[in-house]
Amino acid sequence: MVVPQRKFREIVFQMIYSRDLNEEADAKVLTSLLDQFVVTRKVLHHAYAKVEKIFASLNDIDPLISKFSKDYDFKRISRVERNILRLGVYELKYEGEVPPKVAIAEAIRLSRKFGTPEGGAFVNAILDAIFQSEDSPCLSKPVLNPASP
Repeated sequence: MVVPQRKFREIVFQMIYSRDLNEEADAKVLTSLLDQFVVTRKVLHHAYAKVEKIFASLNDIDPLISKFSKDYDFKRISRVERNILRLGVYELKYEGEVPPKVAIAEAIRLSRKFGTPEGGAFVNAILDAIFQSEDSPCLSKPVLNPASP
């Protein structure tokens, strides 16, 4: 069963959000998502692996979000937007599979679906600032080999 990227991203977001609320709830969440999304265990395990990678990178991701969130202290960002930003930053900074503009657009979509109406603009502003900054490897220029013609 092939799952559309949008649906997969929603599963990952919901897993991140639930883990942010309660780390011990992982097994219950997996079972619930399996029933709710009608996906295979393989899809859920793939999503869980991505969530693990995101949480392993939080020491880099959270300060980056905090740096570009000029108007809000990191702890004041709603859980929904904070976890959507975590997913978006992970896709921008660590995953080369998703084009940056797609990662930003999908984060905005998730924010509008699960968050507040103004959350999309906030998520867009933060992710775009990160994308445009020198902190994002998405914009780094390739290193040319001096020996190449």
